[in-house]
Parts: sequence; C-alpha cells; structure tokens
Amino acid sequence: MKIFTTNLKGKLFPYSFFLFNLLPGLFLIQVNAQTFSVSGKITASRFPVQQANVTFIDNSDTTKKYSTLTDNSGDYLIDLPTAVEPYSNNLPDKFELEQNYPNPFSTSTAIPYNIQKPSDDIRVTIYDILGREVKEFTVGQQSTGLHSMLWDGKNNFGQKVTNGVYFYRLQAGNESQVKKMVFNSGGKDFVSLPGINFSPKLNSDNENNKFNDETTYTVRIENGDNTLPVIIPKQLDNIQVNSNTTMNFIVDYILTAAVILDSLHQIIRGFGGANILGWNPGLNYGDMTRSELQTAFGTGEGQLGFTILRLRISPNSTEFGLNIPSARIVDSLGGIVIASPWTPPPSMKTNGSTVSGELKESSYSDYAAHLKSFADYMTDNNAPLYAISIQNEPDANVTYESCDWNGTQLLNFMKNNAASIGYRIMMPESQNFVHALSDPTLNDSVACANVSFIAGHIYGGGLGQYSLAEEKGKEVWMTEYLINSPGSGENMDTSLASAIATAKSITNCMNSNMSAYVWWWIVRYYGPIDDGTKGGVRGTVTRKGYVMSQFARFIRPGDYRVDCSIYPFSSSVYLSAYTDSSSSKKVIVAVNSSSSDQDVAFTFRDGTVNSLTPYTTTLTKNVEQGDNINVNDNKIIITLKGSSVTTFISN
Repeated sequence: MKIFTTNLKGKLFPYSFFLFNLLPGLFLIQVNAQTFSVSGKITASRFPVQQANVTFIDNSDTTKKYSTLTDNSGDYLIDLPTAVEPYSNNLPDKFELEQNYPNPFSTSTAIPYNIQKPSDDIRVTIYDILGREVKEFTVGQQSTGLHSMLWDGKNNFGQKVTNGVYFYRLQAGNESQVKKMVFNSGGKDFVSLPGINFSPKLNSDNENNKFNDETTYTVRIENGDNTLPVIIPKQLDNIQVNSNTTMNFIVDYILTAAVILDSLHQIIRGFGGANILGWNPGLNYGDMTRSELQTAFGTGEGQLGFTILRLRISPNSTEFGLNIPSARIVDSLGGIVIASPWTPPPSMKTNGSTVSGELKESSYSDYAAHLKSFADYMTDNNAPLYAISIQNEPDANVTYESCDWNGTQLLNFMKNNAASIGYRIMMPESQNFVHALSDPTLNDSVACANVSFIAGHIYGGGLGQYSLAEEKGKEVWMTEYLINSPGSGENMDTSLASAIATAKSITNCMNSNMSAYVWWWIVRYYGPIDDGTKGGVRGTVTRKGYVMSQFARFIRPGDYRVDCSIYPFSSSVYLSAYTDSSSSKKVIVAVNSSSSDQDVAFTFRDGTVNSLTPYTTTLTKNVEQGDNINVNDNKIIITLKGSSVTTFISN
C-alpha cells in the first residue's frame, strides 16, 4: 500500500519517498560554512522599537537580502553568510547539495550546491515535515560550478512559514539530493552551530577561492505589521561587515496608538453633571430651565449629550419637590437621575447641626427611612431615581452641609440598614476616592450585596483603578469633580486650557475603568453651560461644555471601553477608545494639550476600521465635523491640532 500526502499546490507526493529518500538526509555529514552575526538594538529617542524590520542588502548582489525583526526590547540578531568570490577553474567533480547556512535560521538562509555538468532543468523545492510542498524555485539552465539559492522562509503564497523542520531537494535532470534545515522566527535565542568554514571542493591554494572580507551592505530599518512605535523608515549605505559585530541604530518615531478593538473593559453608563437646589442661598442660581436641560441632555449639534443628572437630597422633606421639574425632563429625554445627601436631618446627628457631626447610631434606621421617603417621593411624581447615595463626601472637613463617617460606620449602615431603602445604593462618595471608606463594606458579603456601585470624587487624589471593587463585581463611578485651577470661587479658570484639562480628567477616569463621569454644577460660568454671572449669556454652551460633549455625544450608555495604549509615553497626548457591542461603531477621543500639532499613528487590531469621521474642538472650533478619513490596512497617521480634543467615529 502507498500512502500519498498533498502539497500546498495540490500535488501528490508519496509518503514512501520521504521514508526512503528524505530521511537518510538526516544523517549526512554537514559541509562546513561560515556566517557573521550582527546584533544590536534599534531605539527611537531612547525607547526600544519593537517588531521593526531590519534588512541587510548585499551591495555586491542586491538580490541577496537578509532580514529579521526586533524583539520587544528593540534587540535584533541577523546572520550574514560570508561572500565567496567567483572562481575560474577547479570545477566540482560531482553533483552535490550542500548544507544550508545559517542553520538553524530565523530570517533567510543560503542553499549552496555544486553542478558537475551544465543542466537546463535545475529546481530547488522546500517541503515541510509532512511532505507538503512549501516553496519551489525553478531555476532553469545553469552552468557547471558552485551556485546558491536564498530562501527567506516564505511559502509559494508569500506567507511566512511556521517554525519547524523543513527539507530541501535539489533536482538537476535525473539527479537529486535532499537535506534538512530548521526554521525558527525566534532566532535571537538560537545557539549557533559549532564554528565552521565553508569552502567548495577546490584546491586550497587557488587565490581566486577566498572569502570576501570587505562585503558592504545597505541597511534598511522599516515598519513591520506590528512595529511599535511606528518609525520613519531609515536607510544606511555602505555598512561594512567583516566579523561578528554589534550595530545599534537610532531612528525617528511617530507617537503610536494601538487600538485593540475586541478588548472589552468596563461598560459606560454615561456623562453628566449636577443641578443643586436649596443647598446654599449664596450659590443658588435656581432650577435649570427646560431649554438648558435640553441643551445638556440632547444629542444634536450644539448639545452636550449628557445622560446623568445628580441632585441634592435636602435634610428637610418639605423641599423634596424642588427636584421634580428638572428630573422629569431628564427622564423624558432618556437620562437617569442619581441623588446624594449632604447631611442627614440635624435631629439625627450628634451635634444637632447640618454642618459636620456624625449620624447617631440610634438614628440609623430613621435615616434609612428618610432616604427611602425621598426616593419614593421622586418615583411617585414620575421622576424615578436610578440610584441614591448614603452621604456626599463623608471625609470632607468643610463649613457647609456635611456629615462625618468612617469605614466602620458605613459598613454597619450598609450591612444593617441599606436594604430597607429599597433602591440602588451608591457609596461612599469620598472626596478623594479613599478606598478605606468602602473596603470594609466590600469585604463583608452581606454589606457588599447591598451596594450597587462604588462612587467617589477625585479632588486632590483618588484617581486610579479600584481593583477590589472590580473583583466584587461593582461598577465604579466618578460622581463629582471640577477643574478649579488656578483660581477658585469668583476666579475659576474658564480658559481653553481648563477645558482641555477637563478632557484629560475624563480620559484618565475612563482609562481607570470608571463607568461614569459626573461634573459638578451644570449651569455655572466655569461649567458646561454659562450662568451669565461673568459677562456671558446664560444658557450658552461654554468651551468646557463643548469639550465634555466630545465624549458624551458620541460615547453612549451601553458602550464599552477598549484598549487604546500610546507608545512611547506622552505628556501631552491622551487617548481613550470605545465600541458599541451591538454594532460596528468605534469611537476614539484624542486630547492634545500641547499648543503644537502632534502626529499620531493609529493601528487597529482584532477588528477592522475602514474610515473615520472627526469632530474637533479648538479655540476656534466647537465640535466641528471634518472630512472622512480613509484608513488603509487598519493603519493611519493623523495630525492632532494643538490644544484640541478630537473624537473619531468609525464608518
């Protein structure tokens, strides 16, 4: 019985041939050969360049090219066969296929052979271990003498072969020989074969038969499929190699963003702000108008796209109704409402005041009933709450409405009283996102079950991933922040730089796995909608508002964040990326805080992006739509304008 195997071209090759003709080649003595090893590092501004193509081209025969890729440390290793000058006599005395060199090889290898007599049918064929044809070279006619063939490790379709053992067969007329070689793309880790010297079967005293020790190469350093960062290709001419050596090269790079399209992280619940009523008479600007709410929560041109409204829970139940009008409108626009108390009723506190003090332990159940009564009131008046908080900033030392809590007190309330409220609970809303206030609750199974999501603020700290909350399956929300530098109070910063800083803040929160970003007061001169107190027109969108809409209008509830890393690190470019899991929509938000334009090379992986539509906010543009940008082979270089925020939407 004869068993056949099919090669890549569909040819049948008898397996018995391999048993009796190829395998004996495993035991043939290797013919000596010599290579020079060149190693080194490719860097760009001190950063290692990963997966870059490094190619040495023999200047004496430019068809001979030797290539390799740098590893993730920017290191490369390449073996260059020493050149042999042509000879004019001492012809070979037999037909012989020599051992390839280098062997093993990682990029390309030379296959030398001797032809005893002229032949017009020279073929070199590469087979894999199963006998399938991988690559065929039809050389045609060749004269008597020493010849060589260069194989770059690619098959007949131009694809790189997998690591492993391969056989190569020389056929000239009715003569043929077979030998074995080893390919491994990770050749940097190879241990070289013993030191060897290749020379054809010629008289050793023939002056024409000598190594060329003055070989020069053209070196090209280019981008590969996964080069990081993307580099500006570079060519170096007349590089001499006459021994094992180290050569380090420096190239120029382009900031590179790698977007992994199928790498889902946290779900996005949305973006929003607060509408605080009855809190501080000196800072009470009244309820938001219907027009302002539509501007804030609409998704059309010139609107912000908010989806979260945050309210204050008054300690006085007679003021609950203040929140109904705005909450109803937000609900009708598809937004959600959350609410936070700044203080329990004074009668429940240790100091009998709305400022500072603690909740009396004997009042825990009464306080839970107070919170439930607010939530029920909102529901009964067609303004339902999505979630309710236990305390706004329990760790804040302030002179306005407040109440002090520690981690143990919050744990006890969440364990013994929170369930009676009957609504989603968010906590602890620490001013610095101090984990010590919520860790005890998360580490208690009963208390943890009563928490819907962990909320916090990032004033002066607390920005970062909350691993324990994620381990417990809790979403993390940022529920209050404002950019108050360099001024405060009556001198808050309203410049474009402040708006760009807000965009950086949102980006950092999203990249810290936070599901929501909620600004402080929506209608304030330093907020997203002007209150008219500093010379502006009340109800108009500010620079900060347009910057926030670069996120909120295009990243919608139910979207997911995906990986979007930038390399090398940049202190001026901030990126985040998102996907709609129910469609093919992808969103990238790019923040350039530098006053100078910045080129960024985007590469998209594990998915496809064909084109992008940009929307940009600068000093002179407000979420202005630009022309579609075609993306070729999932790669594109985009110039980000100085001091800008740009949102790219895939088409």
